[in-house]
Order: sequence, then structure tokens, then C-alpha cells
Amino acid sequence: MSATTLIVTPRVSEQTYQLSSTGVYVFNAPKSANKLEIKNAIQSQYDVTVVKINVSVLKGKLKPSNKRGLRAVYGSRADIKKVYATLKKGDKISVFEEIE
Repeated sequence: MSATTLIVTPRVSEQTYQLSSTGVYVFNAPKSANKLEIKNAIQSQYDVTVVKINVSVLKGKLKPSNKRGLRAVYGSRADIKKVYATLKKGDKISVFEEIE
């Protein structure tokens, strides 16, 4: 994947808003992307300099989808790749600043 085709979306929550004040921004990324591709995509989409990337994969929860008689049929939600990007001091992403 190239940086132009890779779409990285910000995760907006209270916890990620607190992290953004320290220079760490949290994004969702495709599971197939590696750290270098994610770093290049963030830099090209948001015009910032990424210093460090940490990635964690959250496994999808197991949820009952349908009840058939006395037994529930289970399915699972999709896995999510969460990216913690540390930016160069002084760089900011406007998506997190517009919440105020």
C-alpha cells in the first residue's frame, strides 16, 4: 500500500484527547499496514512530522448474534489496529483541536 491509498482515521474520545495534549495522537489503521506505511500516511495526510509509532491490535469481541432455540449463535466483531503516533514538538493535528 502506498501512503496515498492508505487511509488513517483519528480515534476521538476523552482518553485520546488527553493524549493529544502531550503530543501523542491515536488513529485507526488497516490491519494489513505496517509501521512505515502508517507513518508515511499520517505525514502526508496531516502535514506533520512523526517521530515514533506504536501499534496495537485489538481483537474483536465475541458477541451473540442470533438466538436459535435455547442456544445463541456467536459471531465476532472485526479486529482493529490502533496506532499511537508521537509527533515532533510543536506539530499539532487540527482534528483534535476543533473539539474544544
